[in-house]
Amino acid sequence: MPYTNPNLARTRASAVVEAKKWLEGVTFPPDRPLVNVSQAAPAAPPPRALREAIAEAALHDDAAHLYGPVLGLPELRAALAAQIAEIYGGAVTPGQIAITSGCNEAFAAAIATLAGPGDEVILPCPWYFNHQMWLDMSGIATVPLATGPELLPAPAAAERLITARTRAIVLVTPNNPGGVEYPADLVMAFYRLAKAHGIALIVDETYRDFDSRPAPAHALFQQQEWDETFIHLYSFSKAYRLTGHRVGALATSPARMLEVEKYLDTVTICPSQIGQRAALWGMENLGQWLAGERAEILARRGLIEEGFADLPGWRLRGAGAYFAYVEHPFAGEDAAALCRRMVREIGVLALPGTMFMPEGDPQAARQIRIAFANIDAGGIATLFERLRRLGPAR
Repeated sequence: MPYTNPNLARTRASAVVEAKKWLEGVTFPPDRPLVNVSQAAPAAPPPRALREAIAEAALHDDAAHLYGPVLGLPELRAALAAQIAEIYGGAVTPGQIAITSGCNEAFAAAIATLAGPGDEVILPCPWYFNHQMWLDMSGIATVPLATGPELLPAPAAAERLITARTRAIVLVTPNNPGGVEYPADLVMAFYRLAKAHGIALIVDETYRDFDSRPAPAHALFQQQEWDETFIHLYSFSKAYRLTGHRVGALATSPARMLEVEKYLDTVTICPSQIGQRAALWGMENLGQWLAGERAEILARRGLIEEGFADLPGWRLRGAGAYFAYVEHPFAGEDAAALCRRMVREIGVLALPGTMFMPEGDPQAARQIRIAFANIDAGGIATLFERLRRLGPAR
């Protein structure tokens, strides 16, 4: 094999891709179909009205098939700036918004403007695996920040990890994989820490629309010159079921936006034109529908909390947005082995904590992520019925 980029070679495989391999050769009978709680992406298509709007754009808007502005459609940037300002009670302009090809690209673009090989970025763990993968690919050191019993990171612990090479701290709230919603005062404490040390605070709010708390979830946009420290990431994919169209966003300073534009122009040239039109149509027309989606996700969260409270030996560490993060009761069995066994024995596909933690972390062996957004009340009942039947490895 020809020479391979060592940064790519040492990057872990994608957790979702790896887990799908566990299904190979396993048969799921009709009376026990697979319960897939491995991935957070919505499994259903957008609502019909949005699909009709997409079809209309594809058929009648010639510009939807051409290159567009690198930083996104001006109308969508303006609409998102206005929405953020309304939700968070802060001042945001279209010039502080970039539309990206999914929120993963928003993260990659933000990191590309901040850090290079040999630099460091602090990630609370358990972390979102694609964030850690991108840092590895970029030759940037991931500095793990341990979290407490409630999966909340501590600013004092983060400060002890800051070095001359630290470029950013990354928070995800509501959290993936932990599900927890970071309190507003905790987010503000991290903002002040980052500002004091002259580093960036990246806050990924992909699941913002499914936060159980009344808006705003934090006051960062209300700070003077917020964009000098804070970089906000967002995804339209979860809000409007547009995962395949790849539409995300980031908010930052106009000065940093010049660097973001270089990155985006080189990687994708422009975001999906049809996807952007779909996101804008959703913002303008689907507010009530999205409120219903949020209510349904919160109802499923309640069922998950009730189910684990009644499941002997299992401990719920966090629940929110699309996720539950749990400890299993089988001491001595590694979570990765357990998750493979769950596929074979009870027809459940979930992801082990080893995919979200530093290699060799002893806590990861007891942890599992459950992505419950794609299973309804009946599916959740089936999940707990099967977990009750799961015994120790024989």
